[in-house]
Amino acid sequence: MQILQGIAVSPGLAIGEALVLDNEGFRIPRRFVNHDAADIELDRWAKSLKAVADQIAENRDQIASELGDEYGAIFAAHLQMLRDPKLNREIQALIKDHQHSAEYAVSKTLKDYAKVFQSLDNRFLAERANDLFDLEKRLLGDLLGQARQELANQKDPAIVLAHNLTPSETARLDPETILGFATEVGGQSDHTAIVAEALEIPAIVGIGGLLTSIVSGDRVIVDGDQGVLIHQPDEETYQRYQNRVRERAELAQELIPLVEQPSETEDGERVKLSANIEFPEEVKSCCDRGADGVGLYRTEFLFLGRDEDPSEEDHYRAYIAVAQALYPRPVVIRTLDLGADKLGREESQQSGERNPFLGVRSIRLSLRNLSLFRTQLRAVLRASALGNMRVMFPMITTLQELRQAKLVLHEVMEDLEEQGIPFDRDLQIGIMVEVPSAVMLLDRFLPEVSFVSIGTNDLTQYALAVDRGNKDVAELYRASDPAVLRLIKMTIDSALARDVPVNLCGQMCGNPLFSMLLIGLGLRSMSVRPSALLEIKQIVRHLNVTDCEEVAENVMAMEGPREIERYLSEELRRRVPEAIARRHHWVQD
Repeated sequence: MQILQGIAVSPGLAIGEALVLDNEGFRIPRRFVNHDAADIELDRWAKSLKAVADQIAENRDQIASELGDEYGAIFAAHLQMLRDPKLNREIQALIKDHQHSAEYAVSKTLKDYAKVFQSLDNRFLAERANDLFDLEKRLLGDLLGQARQELANQKDPAIVLAHNLTPSETARLDPETILGFATEVGGQSDHTAIVAEALEIPAIVGIGGLLTSIVSGDRVIVDGDQGVLIHQPDEETYQRYQNRVRERAELAQELIPLVEQPSETEDGERVKLSANIEFPEEVKSCCDRGADGVGLYRTEFLFLGRDEDPSEEDHYRAYIAVAQALYPRPVVIRTLDLGADKLGREESQQSGERNPFLGVRSIRLSLRNLSLFRTQLRAVLRASALGNMRVMFPMITTLQELRQAKLVLHEVMEDLEEQGIPFDRDLQIGIMVEVPSAVMLLDRFLPEVSFVSIGTNDLTQYALAVDRGNKDVAELYRASDPAVLRLIKMTIDSALARDVPVNLCGQMCGNPLFSMLLIGLGLRSMSVRPSALLEIKQIVRHLNVTDCEEVAENVMAMEGPREIERYLSEELRRRVPEAIARRHHWVQD
């Protein structure tokens, strides 16, 4: 048995036979052609260019229809790359001036471009190399008259293992046959990860050299919750995961009746359960699972896979679709939470910013790009006239930042008022509490906001100085660390003392292991991924506040995350019915 650690990007469990994709993709039969054959090769290249462009345009339209325009934008970007004049001139020059075959010219040019992207410190640009590899495979497939194995046509259930999966390959995966996937490279922010989570396919990326020791047909397990790939599991491990998969399936059926039930503890304490979403299409899942609203609507998807900033209408259409579907339930829009590195901004690249997590990102980026910020705020305000909208500013670290953001919002309100455009003049304003400085100064922030939301993903990262996307320090990234728990408790206590609603929207509250602790700390509002809503509701309905407060008191006296997680696992098993506890994979054996 071999256990490989990677980065979890899409939760869930999958067990099956490995389907290993050939890392080479294609063999290129010829490097040089005769001088008088150059025109023939140029003609082959021109025909291939048109054929692949048509194919990408068709994929763009089909994917946009099936998954939404934001996914189609990924392929629109591919089309723009393919038609880039500079790239085309370089390929033609290799054919005409150096007598290279069309296949070799395509492969060499695109690989050279990809290597440049991969060598950059800029993570966003490095991840774009994946798009170039996608184009190379498409072009070579057309030129050579053979297509790479089409995953969309896979008939037998399998777990895909690859050096990388391109966005187009991932978008075409059928969750009925592709049980999960793992790749050697990749990050949490690339398009492949975004699409995998939307399709709810368990996925791990960034594992490293997994293809050197695994062949197609080997038994593998993908644990998308822990970011672990298990190769040739022993019988005990295999049976344990088989039981977990079966129990999760049984649990999903048991949870369906809970959609119409209130999220209340046994002693009648209401715990609001909202959803975190990334795309407008996810609102159906929120409604189907009885969400109390959207506690975190990430808006970054509007900026990914495109070279130009989204328009006000792009923003408005995305927001109003969710707001109207959930009305009168609230929808909290988080303003742009990306760094200039993710947007590919020239100013960021030229400044040599090497640590975007500590650089110009989130509210800092918005306040430096007021036109971009105003466009988003105008759309939010316009949507607020037709839905229960709220706005939330991410990564607030100082009072000055909050006041500047509020000032811009009020200026936009004045502009809309002068233009006679309706909006909610009492729009609620909140902040993300995700850096230690915000916790320490919360008593200063609270008089100026309507609500706060704790972002445990970044709070854990900043409190413990651990990059949550780095598998080499993944063991140190634990929301159960006593330092993180103290920051959470301080935030909840401070907000409750001043009657300001407090929510928690990090991955922590989507883990049943922490439900008792968070309720015991005083939290009464959580926002989780849609697929976790009913699971958390079931746990909540089998708890009582007195027990939860006792658990929280005990936890806060403990010294380390492992001790805390073991204790919470034991308490979850003890306090809720055994049949339910055993079905939650977070409960340790």
